Amino acid sequence: MRLSRKLAALAAAAFVLLGSTTAALAITNGQPDGNNHPYVGLLVFDDEDGPAWRCSGSLLSSTLVLTAGHCTDGAVAARLWVDAVNQGNPEYPFSGTTSYDGTPYTNPDYRSPDNPYGGGNGLPAFSYRDVGVVVLSEPVPASVVDTYAQLPSAGLIDTLKNKTPVDFVGYGVQFQAQVPGSALPQPPPFYRWTGPRIRMYAPSELVSGKFVHSAEFLRLAMNPGGGSGGTCFGDSGGPDLKGGTNIVLGVNSYVTNVNCAGVGYSSRVDIPEILSWIMGPHPS
Repeated sequence: MRLSRKLAALAAAAFVLLGSTTAALAITNGQPDGNNHPYVGLLVFDDEDGPAWRCSGSLLSSTLVLTAGHCTDGAVAARLWVDAVNQGNPEYPFSGTTSYDGTPYTNPDYRSPDNPYGGGNGLPAFSYRDVGVVVLSEPVPASVVDTYAQLPSAGLIDTLKNKTPVDFVGYGVQFQAQVPGSALPQPPPFYRWTGPRIRMYAPSELVSGKFVHSAEFLRLAMNPGGGSGGTCFGDSGGPDLKGGTNIVLGVNSYVTNVNCAGVGYSSRVDIPEILSWIMGPHPS
């Protein structure tokens, strides 16, 4: 899969399906999720030329998957995998009987020139209203997934205290490879990141308070030294869950550095207009 232009903006998204990476286990600093969050899946998106990038997403029902707008933007088709691990299927994650086909939709306000952060490709304007959904053409059977992620009540995040526990779940990369830069494809350092395509979990916490785009974004700790996990390329669109619950506070939007450390930002889904759009209807 080729490098998506979305990577160039440090959207924590479409890490190319190359293989592998610095030896730190990471959604980052995480652990295999097993069956704890079966409604979190791996999404592969097609452009006109076929499979192009991957993200994470969460089932809100048997046919509706929540993800990021920069994942759905420019895609003509998508498929969802909900296996916790790659069980040796040689078609994974391109096609196969364990995937579910769907149609991607991007929030119409994504990157809108009417956003309050100015124009151009800079952040946070680049990720304004960074929410998308995939509508599956057939339901995921209850025998495969029988519990779903839950949308928050409007304005929930404004009621949460600093350091509220947050759970990261996704299929992103976990390691940075220690290889010479001259041995990597260009542009580095994105190609340094790798890891198995499995569902990972890591604890984090909310960094609350007012900041320039707090009305639209969550700010989340990504500090392994402080016990927090993090998100990285491939985790885009995955849910940031209120700790110990299935309530989605936001979807992973972007990281601020190529080491996927410090803090990360996620698009809030507790905004009334976003909640209404997610639940559709979505045009056919």
